Order: sequence, then C-alpha cells, then structure tokens
Amino acid sequence: MATRNHTAVSEFLLLGLTEDPALQPLIFSLFLSMYLVTVLGNLLIILAVRSDPHLHTPMYFFLCNLSFTDICFSTTTIPKMLANIQAQDQSITYTGCLSQVCSVLIFGGLENCLLAAMAYDRYVAICHPLRYMVIMNPIFCILLVLLSLLVSVVHALLHTLMVLHLSFCTDLEIPQFFCELAQVFKLACSDTLVNNILVYLVIGLLAVAAISGIIFSYSHIMSSVLRMPSSEGKHKVFSTCGSHLSIVSLFYGTGFGVYINSAVTDSPRNSAVASVMYTVVPQMLNPFIYSLRNRDMKEALRKLIGRTASPVACMI
Repeated sequence: MATRNHTAVSEFLLLGLTEDPALQPLIFSLFLSMYLVTVLGNLLIILAVRSDPHLHTPMYFFLCNLSFTDICFSTTTIPKMLANIQAQDQSITYTGCLSQVCSVLIFGGLENCLLAAMAYDRYVAICHPLRYMVIMNPIFCILLVLLSLLVSVVHALLHTLMVLHLSFCTDLEIPQFFCELAQVFKLACSDTLVNNILVYLVIGLLAVAAISGIIFSYSHIMSSVLRMPSSEGKHKVFSTCGSHLSIVSLFYGTGFGVYINSAVTDSPRNSAVASVMYTVVPQMLNPFIYSLRNRDMKEALRKLIGRTASPVACMI
C-alpha cells in the first residue's frame, strides 16, 4: 500500500453523517438549530448567574464554567461541519484536524473534571454545612477550575503530540463530522499500538478518578440524607443534587454508550451518529436540566429576561 509521511499530509476528508445530497439541507438545519440552542441556553445560564447576587456561590461558579465549556465544546465541532455542508467541501486541513482533536480532548476532559468538582461542592455543602464557605472559598474554587484546565490541556497535548509522529496512508477519509482521535489513528500507516494504549490508559484513569470522586461524594450525601429526620430536608437535598446527577448521568451515559457501540459494531455511520450523543446532545440539554429543575435558576432567568424585555418594550 502506498504511504506518505505525515509532513506531506495537507488535509483530511470529513465524510459527515451521510453522503446523500438530499439529506444535507436537513442535517444543516438540524445541527444549526442544536448549536444555536446550545450557545443561547448556556449563555443565558452564565448571564443569569452573573446578574443575580444570590447565585454568587461556589455551586453556580462551577455551573458557569461548565456552561462556558459546553459552548466551547460545541463550537469546536459543529461550525466546521456546517461550513463544509454549506460549501459542499468535506476537507479539513491537517493543522485544523489536529487542532480539533486537541480542542475536543481539552473541553471533554474539562467537563469531566468540572462534574467531579461540582459533586465535591455538593458533598461539602450537605455533609459539612457549617464549614462550607470556609472550605469552598473563592481561591479554592478558582484553583479547582485551573487544576481541571491544566490536567485537560496536558492530557490533550500528550495525545496530539503523539499523532505528530504518525505517518498516514493515501486514504484520508474520516467517517465522522469532526476529527476524532480514534478515527485519526485508523488512518495511520505506522504502528499505533503505543498511541492506543496511552489513550485507554490516560482517559481511563481520568474517567475513573472523576467517577470515583462523584461516587464518594454522593455516597456520603446519601448517608447524610438517610440520617435527616425531616422529609422537607431530604426533598431540599434531592432538588439541589438532582440537576447535577442528571447531567452526570447524561454525560457519562452517552460516553459509555458510544464506547459500547464502537465495540459491537463496525459501521462507520453508526459510530458517527453515536458520536453526536456525547459531543452535541449533553451540551445542548445541560442548560434545560439546570433551569427546569432549579428554582433559584428559574427565578434568576425570569429576572434576566424581564430586565431585557423592559428596555425593548420601552423602545417599541
């Protein structure tokens, strides 16, 4: 098989979800709508928290960072897909592909770490309420976010730099709507054993560490809830933690589902559709989960929309 060194690779081809021209307008409209909903929903969450002094707490500080991460995650993949459909051009440059791989790993890893940090925040708030503001002080919260970002960036750069040492075959078609690390490995002509081992090892460690932290936090929370004498206190705890648990279930559930799908099927199209479930859907639904299940957030959004609507009404 003819090969060429990675330095000669100028571009890859993103095949997307389907090659049927008749379905392209539908896919464009669907993903454009999902992207706009994702950006608008998460932006409203950020603005609502910033505008309401009652929400200037560690819990909503982490939520703002999660919403910003969701916006960046979606922006990494969807706009390029929309541009390719509009231009009827499936190409992405070699540099653009590696940048996309790196960005997906950064924001995916950051979301993983932030969910664990949010679980720890709920653990301290419920199990150590008198020391909550001492433990979860602003400096500590900022350090948690910066540490999460540092871990995610180092993790992403590690895998991206490993890709630079690969050489690629003449067939450079990626059966995805974005450059996924696993799909890039499949196009390499050189040995990717070390790359694959590193991916499973590092990503596995990060995921296990985050999930272990979440399980630890909620096991102690459940223990505290069972000792509460009043049903009102229990209901308050469940309403506080319900939104976070829903987002955790959605994020890890879709990620695990994609992993199972890739293990049991060899269909590139099925893998592409499954990838939508963890790169697009959770980021779009997170704002709805937090706004619909959280009374304080609904009130803050109502005030924000009311203040925005008042000047518009006066102008009319």
